[in-house]
Amino acid sequence: MGHREDLLEGAKRCLLAKGFLRTTARDVVKESGTNLASIGYHYGSKDALLAQAYIALIEGVGEGFDPSLGGEMTQPPGSLERFREVWTSIIRTVPEARAIWMLSFELMFQDEKMAEVRKLLAEAQKEGRSGLVSLFSGIPEADLDEETSETEGRLYMTLLNGLMVQWLFDPESATTAEQLTEGLRRIARAAANG
Repeated sequence: MGHREDLLEGAKRCLLAKGFLRTTARDVVKESGTNLASIGYHYGSKDALLAQAYIALIEGVGEGFDPSLGGEMTQPPGSLERFREVWTSIIRTVPEARAIWMLSFELMFQDEKMAEVRKLLAEAQKEGRSGLVSLFSGIPEADLDEETSETEGRLYMTLLNGLMVQWLFDPESATTAEQLTEGLRRIARAAANG
């Protein structure tokens, strides 16, 4: 690996161990075996490096959301059964990704101190919305139109963030995929009859 990759891997380890606010450039240099100048050369700033490291971590978690990783998805796209199947898979990632989700919430509650990082993450969240729509709909991300990503994707992202708060706060009482699916089933039934 070169310095760029070493820095990224070191930054990931630092984020998981210390979080955003407590990680210093010196921590990353020590963890990566590089030097301070290489951060500026490869990433522009420590915050930009940490943002890229976080994005790489969250993308890894997102890849684990796909139920087909253990085989093919068994339920048809757009069905309530597929909805349950995907949420089951997402919830299954929570224990191993707990530290990464905690980083997410650390960032959410920062004010403008981390404006550069928040800007990079807002762009990554847009990509995340498309990825979620693709999981539920079966439509490849490249084939999704902007309106679908922005509407359905925002719904799924809102559900995801709320679900993660519950699972991080109290896993024993957190909403399950079955409960989420039954709630949607009831709402859809009421809307169809209303």
